Amino acid sequence: MIGEVSIGGVFVPTLLLLGIAAALLTAVVVRLFAAFGLYRFVAYRALVDLCLFVLILGLLAFLLPLFGITP
Repeated sequence: MIGEVSIGGVFVPTLLLLGIAAALLTAVVVRLFAAFGLYRFVAYRALVDLCLFVLILGLLAFLLPLFGITP
């Protein structure tokens, strides 16, 4: 994925914006997991959080062209 987005005249890499969005969505999912008590089924919470971040980042990168946004 090669491309930049101009924000106020500053070019920001698309992957950086996707990473920030993925981090925010991961924080929401982590809070939902904690609220419903799903972490009691996993052995390593930090590893699950990292995997959630990678999965959400990949999903956002995959869905980006479907919304008509081309990097």
